Amino acid sequence: MSGDLVVLVNPTARGGRARRVVAPVVRRLREGGRDVRVIVGASAEDALARARAAVAQGPDALVALGGDGLVHLAVQAVAGTDVPLGIVPAGTGNDIASALGIPRDPLAAAAVVARAAGGDGTAVRPVDAARVGGLGGEDPRWFAGVVACGFDSRVNERANGIAWPPGMAKYLVALAQELRSFTPIPFRITLGFDDGSEETEVIEREAMLVAVANTRSYGAGMRVCPDARPDDGLLDVLVLGAVPKGEFLRTFPKVYRGGHVGHPAVTIRRAARVTLEAAGPGADVVAYADGERVGPVPVSCAVAPGALRVLVPA
Repeated sequence: MSGDLVVLVNPTARGGRARRVVAPVVRRLREGGRDVRVIVGASAEDALARARAAVAQGPDALVALGGDGLVHLAVQAVAGTDVPLGIVPAGTGNDIASALGIPRDPLAAAAVVARAAGGDGTAVRPVDAARVGGLGGEDPRWFAGVVACGFDSRVNERANGIAWPPGMAKYLVALAQELRSFTPIPFRITLGFDDGSEETEVIEREAMLVAVANTRSYGAGMRVCPDARPDDGLLDVLVLGAVPKGEFLRTFPKVYRGGHVGHPAVTIRRAARVTLEAAGPGADVVAYADGERVGPVPVSCAVAPGALRVLVPA
């Protein structure tokens, strides 16, 4: 790599934290005389269009300066191309960066990208990505982290409709509201293994939530699939079966250290392809990928091994 870095910025990430670090991050990236160009879209759609146009010109890297939502957007532009992805975490969760060993400090992460110009201390790591989309023929989108479907995605839906309080507080309000009315969802989960056969495994179960994970965590550190690896060509699929609400409240906090996987209601499988369907009472459920809304089930996920090239510490 010799220079020509494109920085995609979400100035509202973490209450404007990204805006405060843009200038020092760009200075760090320009060390050694590299050309650095900053993209700030007027909307998510505009930012993606600008990022795709920049990637088409073949820069040395597209650098996402923000949280998991911005990384998700950047992945749409670089997945399946030869342009590496740099990540400078400046959001609330930064779960994808954490899974790839990228420093949490923005300037330290920028130094990882900057060193790539000289090949000193930085590796270009092939990483899996996956596609997720509805079954109606619409174009699927890429995701690098976790698809959530169930209680957690319903909390996300509620939170998106809450104007106040801001930040993480609105998710706590949404969680309390959803808990009062939530009932287990009747899921049908079809797993495909891409092992040369058409054999599939079907799981039909009432569940609190289903997660399809390329990386181990989401939601600011919830290690929903603690053993998920982003370079094994597989997706980890967690199903938390129906449990009483009191048991759910006792079990859910364990997800932050991965202790929930020993619970008898938890099932984890690995697959290359996953289809999520729901039917009957409580089936109005929406899927979220990397914290971004995908749409109502049914949805299908399929891993693409090595679809991303990410700049990480060597």
